Amino acid sequence: MNYHEVHQRVYAAERALYNAENLLVFDTVFETGESPLKHSQNIELYHCNFRSKYPVWYSKSCKMQDCIIEEEARAGIWYTEEIKLTDSLCAAPKTFRKCNGIFLKNVSFPHAEETLWENQDIEIRQVTACGDYFAKGCRNLEINGFTLTGNYSFDTVRNAEIRNAKILGRDAFWNCENITVYDSYLSGKYIGWNSKNLTFINCVIESEQGFCYTDNLVMQNCRLVNTTLAFEYSTVDLDILSDIESVKNPSGGIIRADKINTLILEQHRIDPSATEIICRKPEI
Repeated sequence: MNYHEVHQRVYAAERALYNAENLLVFDTVFETGESPLKHSQNIELYHCNFRSKYPVWYSKSCKMQDCIIEEEARAGIWYTEEIKLTDSLCAAPKTFRKCNGIFLKNVSFPHAEETLWENQDIEIRQVTACGDYFAKGCRNLEINGFTLTGNYSFDTVRNAEIRNAKILGRDAFWNCENITVYDSYLSGKYIGWNSKNLTFINCVIESEQGFCYTDNLVMQNCRLVNTTLAFEYSTVDLDILSDIESVKNPSGGIIRADKINTLILEQHRIDPSATEIICRKPEI
C-alpha cells in the first residue's frame, strides 16, 4: 500500500481531509474546522493536535500516536472501525461511541464524561480516566492497567475481563453480565446492582450496600473493607479473607469470611436456610 505523507500542516477548514485514504500525517494541527477526518480510511497520525469537534467519524483503520485531542474536540471518535490511540492525551468528553475494534494504550482521559459508550471489541492498556458514565453499554472488553475516578461506570456492559484496576465512584457495574475482575481495588457505594455473573478474584473492595439484586456473584480471595449491608437479594459464592461489617438478606449460596460483624436475615423477606454462613474466627 502506498501512503501519501503530510508534514507540519495547519488545517482550519471544515472536513479538511474528508474521505482521505492512505495518509501518514506528522506534526499537524487540526484547528477550527469540524469533522476533519470524516469518512477517512487507512490513516496514521503522529504528534497531531485536534481542536475542533467530531475529528474522526465514520472512519476505518485509523492509528493515532502521541496525539492530543483537546477539550473542544468533543464527541471526537464515533462510528469508526479499527481505531488505535496510544501514548496520547484525550481531554475531550464523549469520545468513542458506537465504534468497533478499539485499542487504547498509555492514554489519559481527564474529562471522560460519557466516554466509551456502546462500543464493542475493546482492548485497554495503562489508561487513566476521570469522569462519570465511563464505558456505558460496551461489549467485549479486555482491560489491564486502568485507573478511574467517576460515578456510574460500566453500566450495562457485557463480557469484560478487567485486571490491575483502581476504580473509585458510586454505582459501578450496574445491569452488567459476565464480568470478571482480577487484582483490583474498588471503592464506592452501590456496586454491582441488578447484574448477573460477576466474579472478583484477589480484589480489595469497599462498598455501602454493594452487590444487591445480583445473580451469581462470585468472590475469591477478596477483602471487604468498610463494606456494609451487602448482598441483599443476591445469590452468592464468596470467599472473603477479612471481616465483613454487615450482610443483609442474601437470597442464597455460601458466604465464607473471617467474621460477619452484623448479619441480618429477615425470615419474612428471604429464606435464611438458603445461604450457608461460614466464619473462620471463633466467637469470643
